Amino acid sequence: MKYYITIIGGGLAGTEAAYQIAKKGIKVKLYEMKPSNFSPAHSNKNLAEIVCSNSFKSNLLTNACGLLKEELRRLDSLLIKTADKTSVPAGQALAVDRDEFSRKVTEEIEKNSNIEIIREEVKNLESIIKDGIVIIATGPLTSNALAREIQKLTGEDKLYFYDAAAPIVTKDSIDFNIAFYGDRYSQEKKKDESVEEWKKRLSDQEESYINLPMTKEEYDDFYKELINAEVVTLHDFEKGEIFEGCMPIEVMAKRGIDTLRFGPLKPVGFDDPRTAKRPYAIIQLRQDDMQAKLYNLVGFQTNLKFGEQKRVFSKIPGLENAEFIKYGVMHRNTYINSTKLLDNTYRLKSNKNVYFAGQITGVEGYVESVSSGMVAALNAVEDFKKYTNEKLRDKSEVRIKFSEYTMIGALAKYISTPNDKFQPMNANFGILPELEGKKIRDKKERYNRLASRSLMSFEK
Repeated sequence: MKYYITIIGGGLAGTEAAYQIAKKGIKVKLYEMKPSNFSPAHSNKNLAEIVCSNSFKSNLLTNACGLLKEELRRLDSLLIKTADKTSVPAGQALAVDRDEFSRKVTEEIEKNSNIEIIREEVKNLESIIKDGIVIIATGPLTSNALAREIQKLTGEDKLYFYDAAAPIVTKDSIDFNIAFYGDRYSQEKKKDESVEEWKKRLSDQEESYINLPMTKEEYDDFYKELINAEVVTLHDFEKGEIFEGCMPIEVMAKRGIDTLRFGPLKPVGFDDPRTAKRPYAIIQLRQDDMQAKLYNLVGFQTNLKFGEQKRVFSKIPGLENAEFIKYGVMHRNTYINSTKLLDNTYRLKSNKNVYFAGQITGVEGYVESVSSGMVAALNAVEDFKKYTNEKLRDKSEVRIKFSEYTMIGALAKYISTPNDKFQPMNANFGILPELEGKKIRDKKERYNRLASRSLMSFEK
């Protein structure tokens, strides 16, 4: 038995797992293929690089991801702690300066004497898995060589789905004769409020979201350009299913002319300061760095060619002269059939030395990935203790399983429960058991009660 635990992948799940294991005084060998080899979406040599949105979603306990973050905070999660330290204004959401976030996580991992970072790509699993505990946390962009090794290990051939990332623009290039700051509903003019009072309140709003209103004519013009724009041609091996939660905006638009207006461009909760009326559609941009110089287009994940992104998105009022410092990209994502392969501690059923963590397990999202890394690490530690301590070898196996009433436990249960139509899943209240007694119709009150029950169960 090796006297260390191996982790493959230095993303969100892998770094969280490494930190939790090292904290227990156990040695960790952390493999990360960057910078010798980058995936199609990665460009930063640091660990825990964020390649899609910079948002860790809501902090509210009435939001499932907010509840999940609170559970992780109570477990001393390195990643959530770092996200809190590198946060940028985002209303009720936790958004981070992506470069500062990955830099600080890397610093924490590098200075830990129990963690050895090995900067090379793992292309063979057999020698690493033999007589040692391994956590595979290579994420949704697993290299081709390792993906083939995982296929051999699991005996499965379905390892792919696809999603897309949104473009980022500079704030200075946005036209503020059209754009305005404000969160949904907090920006809407109140009935008893004068136009002057309302505009004064708007000027005091924090700079977490920038909003771009559209008239019907402007929307129709943008829509026609979007659905007829050129997209990047995918290779045959890339022509897979697109995960609904990260649908490219041009794909979504082709489902109907009003689809966007009921999705990322819905105008509900906003009034246009120029007219004091609700716009026909609205586009939101979210702060992407701590200096508030960069903003990403919320919901604008795309597979359009770079030139087409510049042309079509510049049709949006307020972005006519936008400076795009990063274009959206489409990339392959990887996940295993966890409902068949894993138990609710993220351990491989066919090999008790192997764990999986992160989006490769089918948990979708940053915080969800951190959660899986936490659970895998805590259980890997228990396995390690048993294997390396003679007094524990003959005792029954210790498993750390979180209650299904907690969000951490509900996610672990979701990915390990047989399901013929398994698809990656974000944290949501729908995966928690229903409340006992009479059904509560008010959503906010119901979520409050679910969150309170989860935290009580978590503390037990």
